[in-house]
Amino acid sequence: MRKVIHCDCDCFYAAVEMRDNPALRDIPLAIGGAADRRGVIATCNYEARRFGIHSAMSTAQALKRCPALTVMRGNMEKYRAVSQQIMTIYREVTDLIEPLSLDEAYLDVSGSQMFDGSATRIAEYLRRRVKEEVGITISAGVAPNKFLAKIASDWDKPDGLFVIAPQDVTSFVEVLPVAKLHGVGKKTAAKLARAGIVTCHDVLQRPLAELVEKFGVFGERLYRLSQGIDERPVQVERRRKSVSVERTYAEDFDAVELCLAQLPSLLDDLARRFDALKGAKRIQGALVKVKFADFSQTTVEQQAKTVSATLFEALMREGYSRGNGKAVRLLGIGYRLGDTEDQPQQLALW
Repeated sequence: MRKVIHCDCDCFYAAVEMRDNPALRDIPLAIGGAADRRGVIATCNYEARRFGIHSAMSTAQALKRCPALTVMRGNMEKYRAVSQQIMTIYREVTDLIEPLSLDEAYLDVSGSQMFDGSATRIAEYLRRRVKEEVGITISAGVAPNKFLAKIASDWDKPDGLFVIAPQDVTSFVEVLPVAKLHGVGKKTAAKLARAGIVTCHDVLQRPLAELVEKFGVFGERLYRLSQGIDERPVQVERRRKSVSVERTYAEDFDAVELCLAQLPSLLDDLARRFDALKGAKRIQGALVKVKFADFSQTTVEQQAKTVSATLFEALMREGYSRGNGKAVRLLGIGYRLGDTEDQPQQLALW
């Protein structure tokens, strides 16, 4: 049986800024873009969260909820350096680390002999080391698998530790709301609620065949998660499946031609990001994301061994048409990536 720890830094970007400037600690603070440039909140401290502010909220909306909110642009170079410092501490415990982002990671400590193999004591040790040496707090979840460890790390935030021991899995999962399960968003949770399924216990009262009939392949995964089963290993190397860029514009675009005029600049940014990827990558498709003024969005993609600007133009036209005349506030483009190949590829040059 695995011993998995999920470590998640508390309000990471904001925590780093509060560490470096104590005057920011007791005021509502957010890291994000400027309100007059359609900025969005990347993260915020817990003082700001009391006003209902959260990540992905527009900066303008956040300032309406809390006019005293301090908004900072942030410093990604500094955050990456802090992340590397934290990962170095993690590597002292195990080499089986799966980073999910700069501020969170899974650690498999099944084979560790530290603290007589106690995953709980290892998690306590990591939290203490990060607090003392990095100056920020992390919340940790300890469980027999990744699914439960991630839920556990969010159970006692901030600066918390929650453990789901193997013998407690059944009782814990039985009362767990299905909305907490990975892959269950608001729409799926509402659909499940209409079917009378609110907790994992409710899921297990239904035959597997019925769940598959109603929810397809996800029905089977839902059934297994509701039993606390997750056999995914901690992956030391995660294969990147896509690379993309996107921009939110200061003014909405009310014609497809205005959207297409942004393609050259987006393609230049995408080419730079693709070139910066470590290791050889093979492009196997293109995608375009369009977000409309009412915040609805659509993604159009197509498999292709050679990707040109013409393909991106066609996908953008299709995406725009799905808005039925709605103005556009954000555009994004990207490549789908596959395993490497020896032959050269044609990139999207304008």
